[in-house]
Order: sequence, then structure tokens, then C-alpha cells
Amino acid sequence: MIRYYTRACNFYYGKESKELVKKKLTIPLNKNKNISFDQLEIISRQSKKKISIKKINSLPRLLRKQINLDLKNIRFKKKNFSNLNFAKIPNLMGVLNLTPDSFSDGGKFNSKKKGISHALSMFKSGANIIDIGGESTRPGSNTINSKLEWSRIEKIIRSISKKIPISLDTRKSEIMKQGIKYKIKIINDVSGLSYDTETIKILKKYKIPFVIQHSKGSPKNMQTKPSYKNELLDIYDFFEQKIKFLRSVGIKHNNIIIDPGVGFGKNLKHNMNLMSGISIFHSLGFPILVGNSRKRFIKEISKKNDSKNRIGGTIASSIYLMMQGVQILRVHDINETMQAVKVFKKLIHY
Repeated sequence: MIRYYTRACNFYYGKESKELVKKKLTIPLNKNKNISFDQLEIISRQSKKKISIKKINSLPRLLRKQINLDLKNIRFKKKNFSNLNFAKIPNLMGVLNLTPDSFSDGGKFNSKKKGISHALSMFKSGANIIDIGGESTRPGSNTINSKLEWSRIEKIIRSISKKIPISLDTRKSEIMKQGIKYKIKIINDVSGLSYDTETIKILKKYKIPFVIQHSKGSPKNMQTKPSYKNELLDIYDFFEQKIKFLRSVGIKHNNIIIDPGVGFGKNLKHNMNLMSGISIFHSLGFPILVGNSRKRFIKEISKKNDSKNRIGGTIASSIYLMMQGVQILRVHDINETMQAVKVFKKLIHY
């Protein structure tokens, strides 16, 4: 039997979206009338075809049944958690790297004073949550031990955890346990919960929300000729299988976020196909997070127009991802991204 996938597309926004929803000409994403769509792309590993939502009932019975199951997830209203409001698109996750070797800001905020100041500044500028990490997972980076990783982040987490919501960026169960003591809101594991076998036990025991990120290989080798049969569908299958596994081991809550992992075991073609087709992941039924900020794809596209902070490319991709209904953007430059979002929304009467 051919496996089909459903991608919502041809989105409308703001005032226009509300009017179309009222006339039942579009379907709201997550029951949010501010963003809706009137087309579906039906994808298999052999073909893809766009249809109007009006033609769903004319599809063959088995295909129609699959599409309607996917639509149920696409339309389903997401429950808010961890200071994130999924009726508000996008939420911003501010990046705070407390490492000497992160790819764009290594060493910049390592002191306690600078780290706290930057976290508070991002939150004041509009970040919904701050993602704090003490181990670089950039391409080519080396693994560090838990003791060193925790020593880099402990003082800052202890100082700000009662003031602002924190996401903990780590692959290690020992760091997760320590962070949970300080009431962190989200575990963000770039390994897709595969690096440390104890991670699943921690997530189950404490029932804490978490991000599942897709990556291929380890940070040391993930950019060495990454390959896929079909990156979009392969990554979709990864999430589907991972959620099935989590359910089987007793993690029943839906406080889960999926991150397709732009730049983690992916070349330019993979990243472009992934972001252009990002709305396929809505049919999994979970909020989507994308870390597009300052990534290498911006340099590869812009070439001679590349800049150190890549703010232009970050904002352009952020607005595109927002237009595809992505609920969370993980970015370094909160103030500039928030400014762009506000201007965009004003222009479309959001």
C-alpha cells in the first residue's frame, strides 16, 4: 500500500484569513482564525499533488480517510505550556550559549554578569523563553563531560530561573536532573533523545515538556556527506516513530515540541527542502520549533553578501517559517526578529 502524507499549504493571514474562515473557504490552523489554508499537498515517495480543500470528499475512500486523520491533527488546538502561547505565531525562544566554541557567539556571554544581562534583555525584548546551553553542538564540535557542562550554566540558571522561563539545551540526563531542580520549563535535546539512554526515564519521571530534534550522526561527523532518500518524508517518519516509542514507554502527555533540526546532518539542499515543506509537520499534531538563526544555509545562499550575524537571512527565513504556521522560532537576535514580526503583522492587519 502506498503511504501518503498531508501538507497544509496556501496560507492566509490576519483579517483576510478571518473573513475566509467565516465563509468556510479556508481551514484554520490549530483553530487559530488568524492563519488558515485552502489547499493540501498530498505527497508520497513517488509523487505529489496539490488539491483544493473543496475536493477532499472526491478522493478515493482510503486516501480520504488518511487525509481526514491528518486534518484532525492540523486543526487541533494546541494546549499552551511553558510560557508558550500557540495561538500566537511565532513564539520566540532566545538563544543563550554559555560556551567558548558555539558557532556564532562562543564566549560572548560566558561570564555570569554578561549571561544574566543578555538573558534578561532577550526576555524584555519579547522572547517567550530562554534556551540555555553549556555544550556546543555545532558541526565538528567535541563532546564534553557533564561536570564541565553544568559548571558553565549552573550559576546563571540559579540566578534567573525564578525570574524568567528557561529551556535547558542538553543531551545529558545528569544535566537534565540538575536543571529540573531549578524549575526549568523545557528540555531541549538536540540528539532527539538518543544520546543518553537515561533521558527517557527522566522525562517520564518528571513529566517535563521537551523538544524532540532530528539530527543525523553526532556533532563531530553530522556534516560529513549527509544523505536521505527523501529528507522531508524521512524526517517525518523519524518523528512518527519516536512519538510511537515514547507512548509505548509510558510518556502520554502532549507537552512535546518537534524540531526538524535545520543544519544538523543536512546540506543546503536538505535544509531548503525541509524549510520549504515545513508545514507537513503540522499533521503530526505537535507544535513545531525551527532553529534557523545565523545558520550556514544563509551564508551558502547569500555568498558575497554574507555577514557575521546573518540577521537579514535569519529574519527572511523567520518570516517565511511564520507564514507556514511554525509556532516557535529559536533565534539569537530577539529584538530585530520581534521588530520584523510586528511590522509584518501590521502590514497584513494580523
